[in-house]
Amino acid sequence: MKVYDCVPGLEFDESVDFQVSPCWFHDATHSVPPWTPMFGWFWVNFCRHGMQYGAEKLSLPTVKGWDWRFKDGAGYLALLIVKDPAERRAREERFKVAIKPFTADFAGMWKGFVDEIVGKYEKLKALDLDKASNIELLENFEETINTTRRMWEIHMYMMYGVYTAFVLFEQMTKQLLGIDDTSPQFHKLTSGFDNKSFQVDKELFELAKKAQAMGLKDVLLATPASTMKDTLQSSQKGQEFLKIFDDFMKNEGGWRMERMAEINVPTWLEEPAPAFNVIKMSLEKGVDYNLDEERKKREAERLATEKEVLEKIAPEQRSWFRTILTLAQNCAWFSEEHNHYLDLYAHAMIRRSTMGVGRRLAKEGTIDAPEDVFFLIPDEVRKAGINPGMFNLRTTVARRKADWQGWCANGNPPMIMQEGFAIEDAMKGLVESLDPIALKVVVGTMPVARPELKADLYGVCGSPGVMEGTVKVIWTENELSKIVKGDILVAPTTSPSWTPVFSLLGGVIVDRGASLSHAAIVGREFGIPVVMNVFEGTKLLKDGMKVRLDANMGTVYILDK
Repeated sequence: MKVYDCVPGLEFDESVDFQVSPCWFHDATHSVPPWTPMFGWFWVNFCRHGMQYGAEKLSLPTVKGWDWRFKDGAGYLALLIVKDPAERRAREERFKVAIKPFTADFAGMWKGFVDEIVGKYEKLKALDLDKASNIELLENFEETINTTRRMWEIHMYMMYGVYTAFVLFEQMTKQLLGIDDTSPQFHKLTSGFDNKSFQVDKELFELAKKAQAMGLKDVLLATPASTMKDTLQSSQKGQEFLKIFDDFMKNEGGWRMERMAEINVPTWLEEPAPAFNVIKMSLEKGVDYNLDEERKKREAERLATEKEVLEKIAPEQRSWFRTILTLAQNCAWFSEEHNHYLDLYAHAMIRRSTMGVGRRLAKEGTIDAPEDVFFLIPDEVRKAGINPGMFNLRTTVARRKADWQGWCANGNPPMIMQEGFAIEDAMKGLVESLDPIALKVVVGTMPVARPELKADLYGVCGSPGVMEGTVKVIWTENELSKIVKGDILVAPTTSPSWTPVFSLLGGVIVDRGASLSHAAIVGREFGIPVVMNVFEGTKLLKDGMKVRLDANMGTVYILDK
């Protein structure tokens, strides 16, 4: 009999799940490396719920959201495609009504949701987890679950609404202009927007200026980030700076983690070394926040391109074209801003609550260490939450930890397909679904090898341009300090906490990505070339190699073979 262990009822079972779909796509954007069981439980349950909630609330004509399964620490997804033509027509009529608030006041809708979800976070943070009773601690954990569910409802309702417009806009540009979302002209139309994530980055660079003005530059540069707080505490000026720094971390900057989709890494509030490293980078390498100036260039390019493009659109089509263009442009800032308020902040709340539980369970001898809680699931927290001293969950932790270590060592295939089902069929279904999140965030466009170009890697354009430089392969946030100006960053994917280093980069190559993924959006805003979906960049390219990336063609050439 099948035993559902980490995500009960939603673990992949080929005996029944191929009846749902003959192909399940690996969400490599979020579940590489493999998730811990606790986070996998949260993601698979509530991302799944949110996607179906958003798709139904909007009545998307072609898709009813995604189904999700957990397998070996990875998330696998299948699209719930609407196949009946009559049902599609009926849903399309409802969609035309449901999308109206997005065209009327998208920014206002978003502000209302931000106020709602931040209010829930503040309620969670109000409890002192180490002083709370066991019952209060468990109540906070349950409220964290409810908050996560609501976060994903907001997340996917807003994302499906605006990203669907992005796909519709791309369809229009293909039809009317002969360009798609890999075209430099398309990128110009959708770039040049500020967002909260960028504003938090700017505050970090402003902190570097304050430190220099306070005469702390030499101290900051000479001190390892890991011991920075202790060193600064030893002087009056240092204490004054720490007060400013700590206020920034508590209010906005501290609710980031190196990995957006996990909870087994500390927040910046817990371990501020990444924030200190950004400040040190600014002081040591002379890097300033130049995105405001870059944005002026992008804005000027966007306005000029809009004027040029609208002249090519028939007068009777311009009003609708402009409406869909405006919604598509909202994707640029919303994609990064939602990372700040939703993914990162909510996952930081999950970590905060689970670590509070973990400390209590470890203190009572239920588990050996607070971090062992990541190898439990909520039902086990409920089991031991009120009377932890009465339960021993070490065996469960040890078994799951061993499984997780095996998952990390072995990796996961990009797809799980029923025998006889071809990858061409899988990609055809993906395209026909018109699902904007699959097409533009998680899976993206598959690269096409063109032997005549004689490239070493083939990908797709995330941000246009051509650049030569030295490779720096980055796996974790801790390695960002090795980057010097002009380097080509090579990574599996990138995260919002990496954004400040884009000021230094000459270009970016990522194994996985799509036009609305982090590397592509931030690359366009900084005006640097990005090649995505090369799949084996981190395997083939090594630190110190000289490469030329032609993002316009989606190619990478190794220059020093």
